Amino acid sequence: MLRNSLLWVSTNPFLAERLPRYRFVQKATKRFMPGETFDDAAGVAQALQAKGIATTTTLLGENLNSLDEADLVVSQYQENLRRIKEVGLDMEISVKPTQIGLDFGVDEARDRLAQLANSTDSLVWVDMEASEYVDRTLDIFRSVKEEKGNVGLCVQSYLRRTEADIEALLPLDPAIRIVKGAYNESEAVAFPGKGDVDRGFVTLTQTLLRARLNGGRGRVVLGTHDPRMIGETTRIAFELGLGKEQYEFAMLFGIQREEQERLVRQGHNVRVLVSYGSAWFPWYMRRLAERPANLWFVAKQLVR
Repeated sequence: MLRNSLLWVSTNPFLAERLPRYRFVQKATKRFMPGETFDDAAGVAQALQAKGIATTTTLLGENLNSLDEADLVVSQYQENLRRIKEVGLDMEISVKPTQIGLDFGVDEARDRLAQLANSTDSLVWVDMEASEYVDRTLDIFRSVKEEKGNVGLCVQSYLRRTEADIEALLPLDPAIRIVKGAYNESEAVAFPGKGDVDRGFVTLTQTLLRARLNGGRGRVVLGTHDPRMIGETTRIAFELGLGKEQYEFAMLFGIQREEQERLVRQGHNVRVLVSYGSAWFPWYMRRLAERPANLWFVAKQLVR
């Protein structure tokens, strides 16, 4: 019930307009994002890199009102990529399809994703949004992957279809980041129970790690803070005889910081997502919905 309530709040225009005005809400977001500018994200990335932790950055925002806005997003990401290279950061970018024009057509989003891929030699990640966008997101990913190569895809283990989607993508040697998912979906589309979502996560991890064992070259990225999922990943890799360099963990800025550093000390690859931008409210609500226990951490931040 709490998860569904948070997801409802994330899509409510009235609350999205008014709640961010309150100082206590702004203060609470500091746990998950360092600020609203790329400079804020880059400063955190430099500090994390000094600890051996790489980063991914994303400009928050989705479902834009025009293709002109999508072009501005692309221009901002291109400038970010220029600065990332200039400073020497181990930082990749991650974009939402609706942020680059998917609501206005597959071709429009594909062209803008190709522009970003052509602007860098590093990987450009494509986020997965609500289930209604999955087929179109797969279309633009496949197209740019076949043309340029340096794109990766986020998939959600709570969607019932994801296992079949991964099997269909394997011939492309894709870079895949698995997350659990945080949109309000029907039971016909998504697993309603945490146990099923976790089992889906483990199944997808097994599939991708077996592909590595069989000569696949796609990156395997596990987006989780869950100690059980981290443990399952390392167990599967050990049983398959795969080294720690064959996979990596992705975590959010501000969550499980000690665990991030512990994994690095153990020789694991860790990449932290550092988000920025003014359109943070829906994203923030979904982060709380992914793990309602995060509300306790937010409460402690407010008390401090």
